[in-house]
Amino acid sequence: MAFINDMESRTLKELILEQKKEFESDDIYVKRYALDSISDQIELPHILIISGLRRSGKSTLLKEINKHFFEGDTIYYFNFEDERLLDFTVSDFDLLYETFLELFGKSKIMLFDEIQNIENWELFVRRMHDRGFKFIITGSNSSMLSKELGTRLTGRYIGTELFPFSFREFLTFRDMDIPKVLLTEDRADIKRHFVEYLKQGGIPEYLKYKNDLILKTLYENILYKDIFARYGLNDEKALKELSFYLFSNYGSEISYNKLKLMLDVSINTVKNYISYLENSYLVFTIPKYDYSVKKQIYSPKKVYVIDTGLINLVSFKFSRDYGKLLENLVFIELKRKYQDIYYHKGKQECDFIVLENGSVTCAIQVTADLKNNKTREFGGLLEALTMYDLDEGLILTDDEEFEDMSENKKIKVMPVWKWLLE
Repeated sequence: MAFINDMESRTLKELILEQKKEFESDDIYVKRYALDSISDQIELPHILIISGLRRSGKSTLLKEINKHFFEGDTIYYFNFEDERLLDFTVSDFDLLYETFLELFGKSKIMLFDEIQNIENWELFVRRMHDRGFKFIITGSNSSMLSKELGTRLTGRYIGTELFPFSFREFLTFRDMDIPKVLLTEDRADIKRHFVEYLKQGGIPEYLKYKNDLILKTLYENILYKDIFARYGLNDEKALKELSFYLFSNYGSEISYNKLKLMLDVSINTVKNYISYLENSYLVFTIPKYDYSVKKQIYSPKKVYVIDTGLINLVSFKFSRDYGKLLENLVFIELKRKYQDIYYHKGKQECDFIVLENGSVTCAIQVTADLKNNKTREFGGLLEALTMYDLDEGLILTDDEEFEDMSENKKIKVMPVWKWLLE
């Protein structure tokens, strides 16, 4: 076993004990709302897989899970995001388990961080799960919840995704309580924090230290470690230029043909690179909604970015549009709650269409203000409401709030920050 040749068992013990000390440290952290859905899943016998962007708080969430559900229990915790584990292979899991037994005695609970770094990790997890072990696993690649697991864990796992701080979590991080009744000064205070949130995003470590180097390093690590090295790519320039382009055109439709010509690569390369960026949680694409699945597949996609703080760091300064930043923020919040999100485009456009159980349940338009574009925003929303037989639609703005009736449809207008707190 390669790992034993390069590192003695004693060193592995030291690493386990070092990680255990850090894992059990009394950090002050923000309660993540993902914990609510995990509460419904923790009693199931399935493997629980938590995936999300690097540095979005998955390790801290594991600490929360441990304190909420396994207080007083013996657990085995291990973080595979450690440079001393470069030679660790799937065959070394048995040594890891034996070392746990030696150090702590018997346990049936394993909490593994960033396990995607070990190729074929599913083989060990499946074998031990079949023996009755409880696994809670984190990883920074969305394909952990899909194709990579393939047949190896079919029927054995459930997945949940963790995103950077929501606005409510951001306010908690800033030690601000949200009163049930908002007075004028409360609204002003929340709006001030909202502008800060829109600019800085929700990456916990960045918010703690406010050093741009943290976001820069995060972005580069994802490009080079999670994508370029992981997939064995040979065109670093094309990957960087594509990512930069997507970050600078968030909230816009993208054309594979245009990107092909711009990057001087094949369409398949463009599609593959975008899928790698999506798997790493840097960007998301959504299709135009159509009753024809085939038309959905071939329709132009719109692109969004995981975090507005990253947008403000990476994209062209002149590309930043306040209304588009609001739209990106709304998309990420919808992504926290729904699986199926589309945009509508007929004669007019509507930013978001949400599907639940195969039916369109809501249509949402986002704009900085309605002063100069009410006809366009209302028109696009009304077209979507009529198309999908909805009685009510929502327009999210910077700070306007009212209700209106138009063409027998109820239009609710409210500030994005208020909607985020509902």
